[in-house]
Amino acid sequence: MKIRHISKVLIALLFTTSCGDYLDVIPDNIPTIDHAFIDRISAQKFLATCYSYLPNDETAPNNPAMVSGECWIAKEGRGYFNFFESDVWDMFRDQGFQTVGNPISNYWDGGANAKNLWIAIRDCNIFLENIYKPQDLTEGERARWIAEVTFLKAYYHYYLWVRYGPIPITDTNILVSAGPDKVRVYRDPSDDVVDYIVSTIDKALPDLFEQVTSESQELGRITKPIALAIKAKCLAYAASPLYNGNPYYANYVDNRGVHLFPVEYKAEKWQRAAVALKEAIDVSEKAGHKLYYYDKYFGSISDSTKRTLNIRLAVTDRWNKEVIWGRSAGAINRLQINCDVRTSGNGLSSEITEALSPTLETVERFYSDNGVPIDEDKTWQELYKERYQTQAITSDYKYYMWYSSNNPQVTAKLHFRRETRFYASLNFDRGTVYGKDKTLYDTYATTGTPGSDKTMEVAQMRSGETAGRTAAEKFSITGYTPKKMVALTSYVKENSYVGYAYPFPIVRLADLYLLYAEVLNEVKSAPDDEVYKYIDLVRKRASLEGVVDSWKKYSLDPNKPLSQDGMREIIHRERANELAFEGQYYWDIRRWKTIEQEFAKPIRGWSVTEGNPNEYYKVQTLQPSISFSVKDYFWPISQSALDVNRNLEQNPEWK
Repeated sequence: MKIRHISKVLIALLFTTSCGDYLDVIPDNIPTIDHAFIDRISAQKFLATCYSYLPNDETAPNNPAMVSGECWIAKEGRGYFNFFESDVWDMFRDQGFQTVGNPISNYWDGGANAKNLWIAIRDCNIFLENIYKPQDLTEGERARWIAEVTFLKAYYHYYLWVRYGPIPITDTNILVSAGPDKVRVYRDPSDDVVDYIVSTIDKALPDLFEQVTSESQELGRITKPIALAIKAKCLAYAASPLYNGNPYYANYVDNRGVHLFPVEYKAEKWQRAAVALKEAIDVSEKAGHKLYYYDKYFGSISDSTKRTLNIRLAVTDRWNKEVIWGRSAGAINRLQINCDVRTSGNGLSSEITEALSPTLETVERFYSDNGVPIDEDKTWQELYKERYQTQAITSDYKYYMWYSSNNPQVTAKLHFRRETRFYASLNFDRGTVYGKDKTLYDTYATTGTPGSDKTMEVAQMRSGETAGRTAAEKFSITGYTPKKMVALTSYVKENSYVGYAYPFPIVRLADLYLLYAEVLNEVKSAPDDEVYKYIDLVRKRASLEGVVDSWKKYSLDPNKPLSQDGMREIIHRERANELAFEGQYYWDIRRWKTIEQEFAKPIRGWSVTEGNPNEYYKVQTLQPSISFSVKDYFWPISQSALDVNRNLEQNPEWK
């Protein structure tokens, strides 16, 4: 049997910081499966092939969450996105670009810059069926490789399930000699798919390592914490409103009359998720994963900057202990180019697009400095009414904004008295930017310690200014960019962008803490100390008081954290703030079934075509809403796939 699709080049280090033999793929001149498993080296190359299908979640074509819900993009700036990024964005802007004839992010067939994950699953099955053949492979190594590929097979099923809902379970490959009835498979019910994913991960767990044995060679290979985290996330998704007794799909059946989504809501699904999340957290912590606190300061950085770096570096510090699973790839540089902001002090790069533009809705979602929503903070009421007016920047804010006694500056009142994550996550007009300096880069790379923050770059984002609209393209359409996704030491050299390559976080520990608080809140009739514990751990790192104390002291609704409904709303917002711009928000509001309400809100930003601050700080509506209906929850299966297999049922309303 000829090997197909297993000589693809492995993209940019593939989950590791070393480009050693482990990353090589099977050469084209190996013609048969027997040759592919003739010895340890050949089998190791097939192992790398099984890893090679992992999607690039940091890019829009692979993960639409990178360009939906939190950010907007100027239509004028699309020329600086590749074709597929533009199409994915238009899918969410106008809802007319996703079609059955040529689906975007098509993981079912491959194409539109997405990988065919059925081929990935097939190759995993080939590996598992043949890994017994190499005689020079130790039994311990064989068991570990089997466990890794078993997890990858489960993960590819999970990835398809999240996007398509019910899918055919493919535990073994169909023989070439199989008849038409065997080939024309049905989609399995959603709950059956979840049970299969979970049981397959459970099968892999005993032989997975808790930690990699060599960070220089193996970072990114599947570990027990990674497997348990994905198992827990799968069960949390399955318990969520989209998948758990959703009335939207009560009548969704295939041509056998089989219901493809569960008809009844089951509260025990939350309990199952809670058990899985606690195990994932316990094993992760035992393996050394912990919330990130940067501990290499030597007195040259202000406390204000230190607090923001705890947030920024939790994402961009390479292989830090908070990241449970990160994907290292060349696309990280492109992500930073689209998120960074141009400043003059250390050189300008024409490559920086400022294209990913957080909306005012996203900006206002971050808490006040008291750790509650700005419209709920009783000390913020006058400020809230005047939040779109301007205010002079005082010395109290010199580490967050451009303060000059000789050249007084103003910015929106909205930018004052905000939580640390606001300043860590967002570039805005007159906001400071720590980093973007080759000297700082060299110092950090050599010693692990960044330089002084006594002088910092400033984002000047009004029309005609360094970071503002100076031409038809390459500017933020809202007046904001996601600072958090740009590494501290990415900088400009001779008009070229030098991006610090960090692994994009697929799962980090803060995600699991907040998810555990969420599912516990659903399990219990009212939140208790355990619910508060895990959300408060995340809030503490963000320099905020605990939930109960913050609401009691500062909120207009002091009892909100004491009820299940109130705590649910708080946890949802906490996830949005903590995981902002990491490709999580879209999937969260989708599984919560709040996406229709969120997308119905107007897309707003500042009047960025204006240079005068009195005109610049006028709110403009870029689009009244984003169209979203029941059919948009799940991707369509391509018409060509349906033509080949008449037993596949199309997703609702895509017919």
